[in-house]
Amino acid sequence: MSAVFEGYERQYCELSSNLSRQCSAASSLDGGKQKKLKISEIKAGIDDGDTLIRKMELEARSASMKASLLVKLREYKTDLNNLKSELKRITSATNNDELLELGQADTLVSSNDHRERLVMSTERLNQSSERIKESRRSMLETEELGAAILQDLHQQRQSLLHAHNTLHGVDDNIDKSKKILTAISRRMSRNKWILGSFMAAIVLAIIVILTIKLSR
Repeated sequence: MSAVFEGYERQYCELSSNLSRQCSAASSLDGGKQKKLKISEIKAGIDDGDTLIRKMELEARSASMKASLLVKLREYKTDLNNLKSELKRITSATNNDELLELGQADTLVSSNDHRERLVMSTERLNQSSERIKESRRSMLETEELGAAILQDLHQQRQSLLHAHNTLHGVDDNIDKSKKILTAISRRMSRNKWILGSFMAAIVLAIIVILTIKLSR
């Protein structure tokens, strides 16, 4: 067996064992930067494994025991493919975890946004309710004020009507008083003429009597 092939073979076996341990360690991680870093280390190790496989293949084709070396080489290729499949599974699981976390984050953000919108809608509804209550209270106060004003106007109208009736009665009384005073004045004037005539008649009678007496 070629010493060079054996050297590559030893390196590959150590690398394969190390990669197997790293795959197991990566599978046990929950995610995050550590898992991504471990996946990057495994990818670098698999690249090194590909390089060793190519070197062993070149060495096996040029060695005298070509058939046995190629058999071993096929086993190493199968082992490396298994490591690649394991890496692919770990990477896929990591991506799924990230998508799940992203979906949960989006769901949480969406839930928070929905909650905030619900709170804002509730606040706006409460504000609208308060404004409606305030408007209703103002309407009731306005109606009460209007009713009070109408009541006052009605009372003032009644007072004006009463005052008008009173003034009308006063006018009637004044007219009656004028008529009475006019009648009294006329009666007094007539009485003055009668009294004057009576007194004139008495004076005339006295004059006549005195004349008769003096003539005798």
